[in-house]
This record gives sequence, structure tokens and C-alpha cells, in this order.
Amino acid sequence: MSKLKFILSGGGTGGHIYPAIAIANELKKRFPEAEFLFVGAKDKMEMQKVPQAGYAIKGLWIAGLQRKLTLQNALFPFKLLSSLWESRKILKSFKPDVVIGTGGFASGPLLNVANSLNILTLIQEQNSYPGITNKLLSKKAAKICVAYENLERFFPKEKMILTGNPVRQDLIDVSSKREEAITFFKLDPKKKTLLVLGGSLGARRINQLIEKELQGLLSQKVQIIWQCGKLYLDDYSKYNSAQVQVVAFIERMDLVYAAADVVISRAGASSVSELCIVGKPVIFIPSPNVAEDHQTKNAQAIVDKKGAIMIKESALEDEFSIVLEALLKDEGKQQLLGDNIKKLALPQATIQIVDEIEKLLKK
Repeated sequence: MSKLKFILSGGGTGGHIYPAIAIANELKKRFPEAEFLFVGAKDKMEMQKVPQAGYAIKGLWIAGLQRKLTLQNALFPFKLLSSLWESRKILKSFKPDVVIGTGGFASGPLLNVANSLNILTLIQEQNSYPGITNKLLSKKAAKICVAYENLERFFPKEKMILTGNPVRQDLIDVSSKREEAITFFKLDPKKKTLLVLGGSLGARRINQLIEKELQGLLSQKVQIIWQCGKLYLDDYSKYNSAQVQVVAFIERMDLVYAAADVVISRAGASSVSELCIVGKPVIFIPSPNVAEDHQTKNAQAIVDKKGAIMIKESALEDEFSIVLEALLKDEGKQQLLGDNIKKLALPQATIQIVDEIEKLLKK
């Protein structure tokens, strides 16, 4: 049998990149001789993160449409044509057995061309409200792996499989790493640890909020690990102290989750899936600046099952300090939220997705 070949495409944010890498790692475990190629968007974070994970990547000249009139939007038709042309060249040259898309700018042109060449494609949709790219691609995709129930109104029911989102396997049992985590981050084991996550690129509004509330938080005897994003590190690193650790990016997510008692987070699909796995009490602050307001929908799906608290950005001034202070004081509530969110975890997602890819190979 000839060597299997896989192309994976997804990027723009960690929420698209890390699921693709997790799927590739599981495929590599099962097919050690297989060849892998990633396709991303030039100048986006996948061009660094994928090679760091040990995989080759090619970049397309593509970006999403902006919400207002910009030069970027004027260039979009040219970028799209360039990306379709380049995708065709990549697919003809590499000859993959299956193409896997995890969302992001580059996956649209690549999977579109793969479908037109009758190459098997599988989509992994992370959100509770799919973006337009995956809705269009779903018509010709062989399989669609989803993370939420009730997506029949967006995708053909017969192609959908509920798998959950791929997450890092080192998150499966973080409770056993608590002591290691306390040492790693040089934390005081007697104090509660508040973890603030703004997503892989950071979140301006969450950073502004934490800056404004910082003294009030510290007066409640908490220590803070504050992931502000690389775009904002220069603005907020001045707040580093014995009680506050301000970082651009966190490599050891397993240890930071193990150390955390309460988490404040955006509600990107990957973050939500990870928080379900680790079972920590969380306050979601969804970004309102994303397509179809999908972060609010992601968070609402957890809130509806009494697994988290959500505060919309528009309500932060009125609600944040009251809600957080009440949660920090109420250990019963912390336990309940942690237990409920953990019930929603789908820890075998990566394995199930790769099972579906294997089934496609046998067709």
C-alpha cells in the first residue's frame, strides 16, 4: 500500500490551529509512515505554531473580509483567486488521500478546490454557530465532526457526527498536577488563584477590565495569572508583582489549569472545550466582535446547563466585580460549576475524529 498523505488546514487563531495539530498527532500515532502537510494563511500565527509542532506548512495569500470598507476588502477578490490557484497547485502536487479543515481563512479555498477535484474532505466545526465557510463547504464534505448538538439547520444531518473539539491530551487529568503547578508558577498554596485568559491573541476589553479592577481583586487575597496576549504585553507587564503574573502566552496550559481556582475567559470554541475537560468554575466574557456572535452562543450552551457564568461586555461595569466577589467567596458554587461543566466534556474528540477519517480511507 502506498504511503498515506493528509493535508490539514486551519488557522488565524489558536482555536483553529491546535485542533488541527491534535488531529495530525493522532493520525501520526496510527499511521507513523504517513506524510503530512498543513496549509495556512501567510502572516498568521499558524506559520510559527505548526513548524514548532513538527509539521511542514504552506501559506496562502488570504484574509477574511473586514466589517468596514478597507484596502484589505478591495484586495479580497485577488487574494481569493490567488488562494484558489495556489490550493490547486498544492493538491495536484501533494496528492492527499484526505483533506481536513478546522476552520479559518485558508481552509475555505483549499477545501473548496479539494471538493472540486473529488478528494475526500472532512470538516471539524468547533462552534455552536458555524461560520459561512463551513456552511458552504459542508455541501460537498464527506463528513462533518461537530462539537455541539442541534446543528441540523446548518449541516446535512446524515454527514454529522457529534465528537466534541480536539483538545491537548495533557489536559485530561490536570487535578493530579496541582502541586507541580503551584511550584512551576511559584504560587502561594494558601491563596486562591484567578486565571485570566483572553485567547491566543489577547483581548483588549478583558485587559482593560482587569487593569481597572486589579486593586479590588488583590484586596480579596487572590493571586492572578493574567494572559494578556502578545499585542498587549508592553501595556500591562508593569503590573507584574508577587501576586500578579502578566504573560503574553502560556505554553503549559495543563499546569495553569491545574493551578487555577477560578477562570475568566473568552468563549472561543477551543477554550470552552478545554474548560469542560478541566472542570473549573468559569466566568465567560464572550467577544462580541466575532462572526454571528458565536462566542455568546458557545457560552450560552454551557450556561444553559448550569456549568458557567456569563457576563456580556456591555454589562461588565455593572456586574463584574459583584459576580466575581460572590463566586470567590462561595466554594459550594465553585464546586457546582466545576462539576456541571465537566459533565459536558467530550474528552475522546480527537480519537473519534480520527476514527471517522479512518472510515473514509476504507471507502
